[in-house]
Amino acid sequence: MSTKILQQRISRITAILAFAGLLMLCATQPAPAQTLKALYSFTGAADGGDPFPAVIRDAAGNLYGTTDYAGAAFAGVVFKVSKTGQETVLYNFCSLSACTDGQYPYAPLVRDAAGNLYGTTQYGGTAGLGVVFQLSVTGTETVLHSFTGGADGALPYGGLFRDKAGNLYGTTESGGKANLGVVFKISKAGKETVLHSFTGAVNDGSEPASASFYMDAKGNLYSVTSHGGTANEGVLYKLSPKRKLTVLHSFTAGTTDGCYPYGTPAVDAHGNMYGGTGGCGTSNLGVVWKVSKNGTEKILHNFAGASDGQSPLAGVILDKAGNIYGTTNTGGASGFGTAFEVNKNGKFILLHAFTGGTDGKYLYGGLILDPKGRIYGTTINGGTGGYGTVWRITK
Repeated sequence: MSTKILQQRISRITAILAFAGLLMLCATQPAPAQTLKALYSFTGAADGGDPFPAVIRDAAGNLYGTTDYAGAAFAGVVFKVSKTGQETVLYNFCSLSACTDGQYPYAPLVRDAAGNLYGTTQYGGTAGLGVVFQLSVTGTETVLHSFTGGADGALPYGGLFRDKAGNLYGTTESGGKANLGVVFKISKAGKETVLHSFTGAVNDGSEPASASFYMDAKGNLYSVTSHGGTANEGVLYKLSPKRKLTVLHSFTAGTTDGCYPYGTPAVDAHGNMYGGTGGCGTSNLGVVWKVSKNGTEKILHNFAGASDGQSPLAGVILDKAGNIYGTTNTGGASGFGTAFEVNKNGKFILLHAFTGGTDGKYLYGGLILDPKGRIYGTTINGGTGGYGTVWRITK
């Protein structure tokens, strides 16, 4: 599924459900004093534009991410934003003939101890169906795998997980045996292995969009798919090192559950998993969910629209105290998305409602926390340059 189709899907959901979201306002706990600062605003020119994913942070406080628009070939960039707000383009995609180096990066990066960056692009590569790449600290890009659209998969929207041995794990949204996506592994030597091909069956998922993995100490991988399962509304699953897939929860939609889960699950010390869905729940505008280690689901928050946001598309993160943080794509007072917290007592706190001005608008990416508890994220539009922002909230 292309970015255009994904955006059309989200737009349809938003258009149909906006009225319901305005009518059904939820009670939220007043937010404590906090400040949002736009660290960098993209101009849609050489610096890049439309930073869909979350950023990552190094020990010095520098932030790294991707944009899926603009740059030298208007095919996206890898960028760095220093702690003082200076942006540097580290790589321009479509720098090679026919974009064999990749085109339109949509997912967040991962970084190794040496400072090398790893990521995916939706398109480009030898077959035009996406790549897994490495970017060295000197700015040299290496394509680790070009997807062919066959058994190996096609269109890798989600990010990567890197294990201690240097292996990379990810998903594609299509390709594979049923053309419904795969889970893949790229070895340190660059060999791809398909660990699972999704079938869309009741005991399986399909179309794992915009998600990466959590890996436990035994090597089990955990993630979500946006479709498949008993109601075809998406699943939370576990994939064992022996390639056995177990559905931990099938989302059932309606008013008592979510539908279309996106993003990487967050996991606490007790093995409970947390995330969000792009739709359904009491107002049909998405939910924040918790699934216990034994598979029991609890809805922690139902989004209502104008008061708190709607359509969380990026998963959530946890702090050490067990508080949950996330974003919504739209909703809030101005309709341009929100950043929120669900604290460990289950109270919803609106951290920021984006105005569409210098702070930006429309949030697809997730969040990260620094050691001081400051929150970092991106918007895909808005800001002084009009093409998105990298921002920080200080509580």
